[in-house]
Amino acid sequence: MREKIQHTVIIGGSSGIGLATARKLLGPGMKVTITGRNPEKLKGAWHSLGGAVEKAAFDAAKSDEVRQFFDAIGPFDHLVLAASGGKGLGPFETLDLADIGGGFDEKVRPQLSCLQAALPTLSKSGSATFISAVSAQLSAPGVAGIAAINGMLLTVVPILAIELKPLRVNVVVPGVIDTPWWDFLPDEQRQAIFADYAGKTPVGRIGRAEDVASAIAFLVSNGFMTGQVLTCDGGLRFAA
Repeated sequence: MREKIQHTVIIGGSSGIGLATARKLLGPGMKVTITGRNPEKLKGAWHSLGGAVEKAAFDAAKSDEVRQFFDAIGPFDHLVLAASGGKGLGPFETLDLADIGGGFDEKVRPQLSCLQAALPTLSKSGSATFISAVSAQLSAPGVAGIAAINGMLLTVVPILAIELKPLRVNVVVPGVIDTPWWDFLPDEQRQAIFADYAGKTPVGRIGRAEDVASAIAFLVSNGFMTGQVLTCDGGLRFAA
């Protein structure tokens, strides 16, 4: 009997970890749909994947657009939630606490909103994988705000794994990864930060998007993994 082709939807699949995950998962047994806010950026990602995936441009922070997307896509098997944000960095003494709310609206709310909207059509034998960040596990100066944002996802995953069973719900926690997330910094400053973190990390380097994509692919494919926090940081949290 021919094996059923599965379908993975990647929210935030137009660059970085989301795009690398699409490239990792795409194959004879897996259909992939990538989404993103920027149509031109999404089209570029689609081209980089040889036009072999489906694509849909919408803003995951807008609940009406989220509902329209999931109403139209039909049944699918796996959901990867790679929507990201950059608010909440900086020393706590001067941190604008409104940035924590802003970071929630950029990252946490879209991920939760997409999962909620997906539930009617997401296979109960499939999976949902959140993407958090290692800031939620570090005791390091300057990350209190962003740690609060990313920590919400670590907290909610075990609860959802029980509430939504048998749907498998997990979260991947990337470390410092060389992706466009860092493009807000000038190149020289970015490379200096990368070198500093590489020196702190037991594996002696920062991460690549492909490293995290492999961790996500493992959770998608392993039917005995749920409620898990899978950290992919090269051991940074032990040394920082």
